[in-house]
Amino acid sequence: MFRWYRELTSREQKTFWACFGGFGLDGMDVQIYSFVIPTLISLWKLTPADAGLLATCTLLFSAFGGWLTGILADRFGRVLMLQVTIAWFAGFTFLQGLSAGFAWLLVARSLQGLGFGGEWAAGSVLAAETIRSEHRGKAVGAVQSSWSLGWGIAALMATLFFQVMPRDYAWRALFFVGILPALFIFFIRRRLHARARFSIGLFCQRCIQWDGCFFHRTFPH
Repeated sequence: MFRWYRELTSREQKTFWACFGGFGLDGMDVQIYSFVIPTLISLWKLTPADAGLLATCTLLFSAFGGWLTGILADRFGRVLMLQVTIAWFAGFTFLQGLSAGFAWLLVARSLQGLGFGGEWAAGSVLAAETIRSEHRGKAVGAVQSSWSLGWGIAALMATLFFQVMPRDYAWRALFFVGILPALFIFFIRRRLHARARFSIGLFCQRCIQWDGCFFHRTFPH
């Protein structure tokens, strides 16, 4: 089942784990909200519309984050932008724990969305560009699956925190733990190196390898 992983080069394996970890930690930070919102509805007397808006704003801003990161990644490199977006969503997850009210939390969650969407854009493309064509689909699929692991970690932390802490502190502690993904940046910095600019020539070469795919037909030589 995992024979394909053993066939990856060292660089491909390092890239795989960097993207896998980024996606999983992204999922953890984003899903913390789903375990916190019942408490906030009770403490802050939020309406269902308020709770829905807090969830929706993150998803809406994630679209802008993906577009913006895609542009910047072409100029400054996928690896750098993967680090920036992880630091971004981790930092704004932490700031949600300091929220004094609805407005503060709304702003923090919106800005978290920029990093959330940006990490998906940087991580998925980095994995697709680095890992060879015969294993690319399996590797990118495995990277995407790490989101569910992040959700599971968030669920376990929520269960633990609300068991050992008063709910007034537990929800804040959950958001504070969301800063931990920033430590993953040190792994990326030690393991991965990338060119500052995206190579159009490399992109076209990869398109040729994807026989019959959309990009091959769109960018003919």
